[in-house]
Amino acid sequence: MVVTIRSLGLTGVSGYGVAVECALTGGLPAFDVVGLPDAAVKEARERVRSAVKAAGLKFPVSRVTVNLAPAALKKEGTVYDLPILLGLLAAQGDIEAPGEGAAFLGELSLTGALRPVKGVLPMAMAAARLGVRELYVPAENAPEATLARGLTVYAVPDLPALLRHLRREALLPPAAPFVPAPSGEPGPDFADVMGQENVKRALEIAAAGGHNILLIGSPGAGKSMLAKRLPSILPDMTEGEALEATEIWSVAGLTDPGHPLLERRPFRSPHHTLSAAAMVGGGASPRPGEISLAHHGVLFLDELPEFQRDVLEALRQPMEDGEVTITRAAGSVKLPSRFMLVCAMNPCRCGWYGHPSGRCRCTPQQVERYVQKISGPLLDRIDLHVEVPSVEFDAMRRRERPESSAAVKQRVDAARRRQQARFGAQAVCNAQMTPDMVGRYCALDSAGERLLRAAFDRYGLTARSHDRVLRVARTIADLAGAEDIAAEHVAEAVQYRNTDILKG
Repeated sequence: MVVTIRSLGLTGVSGYGVAVECALTGGLPAFDVVGLPDAAVKEARERVRSAVKAAGLKFPVSRVTVNLAPAALKKEGTVYDLPILLGLLAAQGDIEAPGEGAAFLGELSLTGALRPVKGVLPMAMAAARLGVRELYVPAENAPEATLARGLTVYAVPDLPALLRHLRREALLPPAAPFVPAPSGEPGPDFADVMGQENVKRALEIAAAGGHNILLIGSPGAGKSMLAKRLPSILPDMTEGEALEATEIWSVAGLTDPGHPLLERRPFRSPHHTLSAAAMVGGGASPRPGEISLAHHGVLFLDELPEFQRDVLEALRQPMEDGEVTITRAAGSVKLPSRFMLVCAMNPCRCGWYGHPSGRCRCTPQQVERYVQKISGPLLDRIDLHVEVPSVEFDAMRRRERPESSAAVKQRVDAARRRQQARFGAQAVCNAQMTPDMVGRYCALDSAGERLLRAAFDRYGLTARSHDRVLRVARTIADLAGAEDIAAEHVAEAVQYRNTDILKG
């Protein structure tokens, strides 16, 4: 007899349906799992065997064959423990086979308790698309699974409770949909930063338009402090953005079981020793890297020149496309990676070049060699290059409190609303404008044309940087509430493309 139990699997950050087929046949006792299982799936044999005996049931003394279809896709992890066990019990007549509308997933302990698994949200969303009506998951995964609409989710604590439910002896209650509670923890605030008003203005522009930004300054000037406060002025995530980001974090196993939905935009700050695979994602079965974990949020690279060159160059294509394609022998997957890149660096290796104290002893050649660790193509993709000067004593000791993040966020939200009204479904923010949209929405008057032409010739702007200047100018106009881009908006945008600050 062959019994089929519905389950789910993962490829990249997307779920897909898996049919777990269990057959009991005559012959010497054996337990085989086929369908491209990895080591963790094969080890399900021992977990299932022990869980069946712990539940007081008899393990079949026959040849057991389990096929995970589609057999051409590699199966990974412990997610198939529960459906394999149910298929085995149904095949020997201990329970009635569940209907087509039910799907099961979860890892079994040797005692029959269910342990949580990774990637439940994308699998639950795939189940809803495939017409599954009831999804049975470990109890800790239930709040996350309820984020997928159109499913009745059952939180399964252990095997005996599930068997009583399937036999209609004691029904499990459906899991209540997860409702986010307001977080009472205040994040880092711009009001903590004394001085640096010009840098705060640049970060406000970056947040309003979704632009990439590079902060250059000596140690202790506040680069990292300012960057870590950028999420506090970014617009709130929409429901769709929150679900997309949560799917990626779920696959990576980073979600909180008690609060599974990401409500704040991600802020990822990887150490400069990470590899290219850790940055963009990879592995035999590709998993999301830092750029995907920062999807709809901020990727902060502190000490930019200290990163390996291949790591930085790997960012170029995802910054343009908003996704990264990882190809392996078994196939390729696309991982979303639409993030704001925020970088910070010192002006030289010792860090003190241009500091009023005059303590730097680097030669011009050493300074140039240090800066050249950042390639021109990468620098061309960063919209704003901002100098972070040393903070003066009077600014540190002033009594009045600086402007709060809440006040800045109001202006950023207003600018984003103007962009949404302008673009509709075409784009989310100015940084995502296509060349055609730049030509349509970034028209200049004669004074703006002359100013941009002069900057193009003086700084040797590329076609890409030309469009990026216009996008930044459009954002500055939006912050000012202006319908058209004026010469002063272009002038402010051009000053953020002055790469001479990279050479002191």
